[in-house]
Amino acid sequence: MYLLLLIAHFIVSFLLVGLILIQHGKGAQTGATFGSGASQTVFGSQGSGGFLSRTTAMLAGLFFVLNLLLVWYLNREYHPKVIQEAPVTTNEALPAGKGDIPKVD
Repeated sequence: MYLLLLIAHFIVSFLLVGLILIQHGKGAQTGATFGSGASQTVFGSQGSGGFLSRTTAMLAGLFFVLNLLLVWYLNREYHPKVIQEAPVTTNEALPAGKGDIPKVD
């Protein structure tokens, strides 16, 4: 289970970094005014902003959920509940001659 969560976490992490690096900054719109051909993109004339933003938000949410699941699993696995037991006491009498304290005069 831990290995599966860890692999999924790495995949989501790399996808999230890749999507963030693909996105254009706020100043990238100025290039479209000089005829960069924004209407010929795969995502249409509106660009890929909406799609990439939503996908990044979903991956970020999944990233946080996977973080919480990993922490919960590791906490449960390596820090089990400690049950404190009462010390064992015996009410048995010692046999005669055993355990007697010698008297000093």
